[in-house]
Amino acid sequence: MRIENGNDNVSASTKHLVFAYYVTGHGFGHATRVVEVVRHLILAGHDVHVVTGAPDFVFTTEIQSPRLFLRKLVLDCGAVQADALTVDRLASLEKYSETAVTPRASILATEVEWLNTIKADLVVSDVVPVACRAAAEAGIRSVCVTNFSWDFIYAEYVMAAGHHHRSIVWQIAEDYSHCEFLIRLPGYCPMPAFRDVIDVPLVVRRLHKSRKEVRKELGIGEDVKLVILNFGGQPAGWKLKEEYLPSGWLCLVCGSSDSQELPPNFVKLAKDVYTPDLIAASDCMLGKIGYGTVSEALAYKLPFVFVRRDYFNEEPFLRNMLEYYQGGVEMIRRDLLTGHWKPYLERAVSLKPCYEGGINGGEVAARILQETAVGKNYASDKFSGARRLRDAIVLGYQLQRVPGRDLCIPDWYANAENELNLRTGSPTAEITENSFRMQSYTEDFDILHGDLQELSDTKTFLKSLAELDAVYDSGKSVEKRWMRERMAAAGIFNWEEEIFVARAPGRLDVVGGIADYSGSLVLQMPIKEACHVAVQLNHPTKHRLWKHAQARQSAKGQGSTPVLQIVSYGSELNNRGPTFDMDLSDFLELDQPISYEKAKEYFARDPSQRWAAYVAGTILVLMTERSVRFDNSISMLVYSAVPEGKGVSSSASVEVASMSAIAAAHGLDISPRELALLCQKVENHIVGAPCGVMDQMTSACGEANKLLAMVCQPAEVLGLVDIPSHIRFWGIDSGIRHSIGGADYGSVRIGAFMGRKMMKSIASTMMSQSLSIANGNVDELEDDGIELLQTEASLDYLCNLSPHRYEALYSKMLPDSVLGETFLQQHSDHNDPVTIIDCKRTYGVRAATRHPIYENFRVKAFKALLTSFASDDQLTALGELMYQCHYSYSACGLGSDGTDRIVQLVQEMQHNRISHTDDKTLYGAKITGGGSGGTVCVVGRNSLKSSQRILEIQQRYKGATGYLPLLFEGSSPGAGKFGYLRIRRRYPHKPS
Repeated sequence: MRIENGNDNVSASTKHLVFAYYVTGHGFGHATRVVEVVRHLILAGHDVHVVTGAPDFVFTTEIQSPRLFLRKLVLDCGAVQADALTVDRLASLEKYSETAVTPRASILATEVEWLNTIKADLVVSDVVPVACRAAAEAGIRSVCVTNFSWDFIYAEYVMAAGHHHRSIVWQIAEDYSHCEFLIRLPGYCPMPAFRDVIDVPLVVRRLHKSRKEVRKELGIGEDVKLVILNFGGQPAGWKLKEEYLPSGWLCLVCGSSDSQELPPNFVKLAKDVYTPDLIAASDCMLGKIGYGTVSEALAYKLPFVFVRRDYFNEEPFLRNMLEYYQGGVEMIRRDLLTGHWKPYLERAVSLKPCYEGGINGGEVAARILQETAVGKNYASDKFSGARRLRDAIVLGYQLQRVPGRDLCIPDWYANAENELNLRTGSPTAEITENSFRMQSYTEDFDILHGDLQELSDTKTFLKSLAELDAVYDSGKSVEKRWMRERMAAAGIFNWEEEIFVARAPGRLDVVGGIADYSGSLVLQMPIKEACHVAVQLNHPTKHRLWKHAQARQSAKGQGSTPVLQIVSYGSELNNRGPTFDMDLSDFLELDQPISYEKAKEYFARDPSQRWAAYVAGTILVLMTERSVRFDNSISMLVYSAVPEGKGVSSSASVEVASMSAIAAAHGLDISPRELALLCQKVENHIVGAPCGVMDQMTSACGEANKLLAMVCQPAEVLGLVDIPSHIRFWGIDSGIRHSIGGADYGSVRIGAFMGRKMMKSIASTMMSQSLSIANGNVDELEDDGIELLQTEASLDYLCNLSPHRYEALYSKMLPDSVLGETFLQQHSDHNDPVTIIDCKRTYGVRAATRHPIYENFRVKAFKALLTSFASDDQLTALGELMYQCHYSYSACGLGSDGTDRIVQLVQEMQHNRISHTDDKTLYGAKITGGGSGGTVCVVGRNSLKSSQRILEIQQRYKGATGYLPLLFEGSSPGAGKFGYLRIRRRYPHKPS
């Protein structure tokens, strides 16, 4: 339901009403928009009790009325920020638990009593979860007014902190489910806990003074360019300098500390200043994206230079709205902190923001709240609290995502953006719609080296390259969503020079999975979806630089030096910057490559550009491991169709394609195996994800329609295993975000290495005891027994221990779990170079140790079965091995509700009555990769009926969860088999 703009004020009710309005403890932005709604309720003659932690002046500056009651209390904590731009995810969850979970019973009792004491007619929440539950227990209706909810924000934090925190998300969803309905503000996020929604215009504080009056009071003429710095606090260790501003500009600084000294062209504002007037009097704003800043920038048509915040999922939706109305310019965090502001500010004042929508959302919301309080029912499709809670938890599968990692956005994201009439989907999908034009790719480029191998996605990529310069042609329409990415990409290539193109696929983990880091045999299939990377080298004096990169080089005064510029397609679908650039000299220290640890810190400084570590990190690894010198500037376009967070190795495909393209452009001869090992160093040491090597090896060494067989000790390729013609593998995405950088994967890996260290210690002790009993006389001992103990005392990989030896000697001697501190006291180290033990964390040991030992045995059996006689027994055995693997993952703590549901659906399809009377189709399924969500691999008979069963599972999963899974079908060659393309534009674009 949408309530359109109205010009009438909220009419006074014949009944005097009492509202209890709860405001979240996260920042001032919520309080400032609540002010506007409360003001209209009070004007209508009602009492409003505001429960808030915000300072009094936020309300009393705008409202002077005895009907306003302020109660200082914080019942949630929002997102805990280390500084103005950095959110601490784990601290946020811990603080919420401390604030709202531990004292929950007393909070509810207190709030129910208070609500009854003030005789509240309606509870309003923005957007405190427990307020809705307290209202329900007090027998009072409740309504939420917001553009996001905390279950959506915290769901991503759970992925980083570990699934043991997921109860927080479900509890918040349950609290919201007691809400009558949601008054939804523009720029909203998906909020599945609310089943009834009313949309209203922007809620914006009114102006008290005109632009002319404000400038006159400040003594600033109309000819002076004025930027307002609005961060709600400033990044840690930041010192503003006079040269940050263009000549003749002034900057108004909000949130400056009393002790902070400012340059003469910066003006410190009082803490209680009324910012809407100052915003409207300025020429542009510089700050972070939040509802308050975006709504006021749009309302007063003020260009907004913004810097992304990390780990705040509200931001992409507000950013899309801001940029849709042509009001936003993104500044790289590095340029903010180092003072390269000029190109961004000058770009901002050239914009013409075009928002013409309503700005009276406060008035509209107040009218709805008043009518609800006197009994009007806005909930046209009212479900019970239990029904809505069920829906919220089911849809909660879709909440578990990590910003900066999603390329394929689920339906709920698309629905949120349809309000702006934006096309949804990825660039891949958009360009594929025009694939009938692909036949002209050979007319656009001369292929000087390489073979397209009839790969349709490669043809599509070449076509997209050829069309890049069209973004400069005003006569051609380009989707706004992709305009910035394509403008950036078109600006980095010299169309008269050669371009090198590499391609690397994702992979489907058939069997082996997380046992790779324990030395297991693995069987992996390269999938059809792949990443393409285009690379061009140019002399630094001829390289086309973005304006901010030019400004940075000019500031250094060193002339033209080699620069790396990267454009990543698909970034605007998530919360990462679409571009990245750096001076290649940043990778050098005293003419030697910097350490991997310093590089990791370098990329971690700006989370919105952390993705660049996967791409640019390949350059540092080549510098370090192969002593390669990079004297030319490098332009790169990264274009991946491998969906992220699905457990199909999107990161490995980016790394392998990037290094392959760079190696080709520089004439480096690197074997696919070595290239995979180098790419693993990127992910382990620069990105900081503790993955094994099977992902990179499959992406680099795999072949279409074959399984790569590899023993991960560290990367011994045994060969390629043909997939029998009667067998087929599918991947079904659960919609639950997988991340090998997440806490669960890392803790299981640590547990496995702890188990190995413990077993080595046990073997050493047993060997010493045996020698002691024999008084040192080795001749009295059985040679085989002592040799086995000697081997196990120096066990290099868990998978070199057979299951029967594990059960006979070690299984009962390993603890189920151990505290990190206790383990370190007893064993000093777990001997894993890519993970660090947290002393305060408890790690599962027995299950994590057992899994790779048995998985290695299962993979060997699986490989042998693939070459055996084709029969129903063969397929049944293959499926059974996959089921065993799946449940072993769960025992380690790496399962998920979504992947379990898919495996259950496969089993139901396999064992139903129809299957017993008809040809069998599906035989087994397992979670893949790092687990904790992602994709399920299914094995079945290669037949049309099997494919129909897969589609049935897809639809049944959607019916149960609301999420339509992606399907992975087919295979394609690895990067080594593809090689590279060297191309030149046949009709070079002539810049005007």
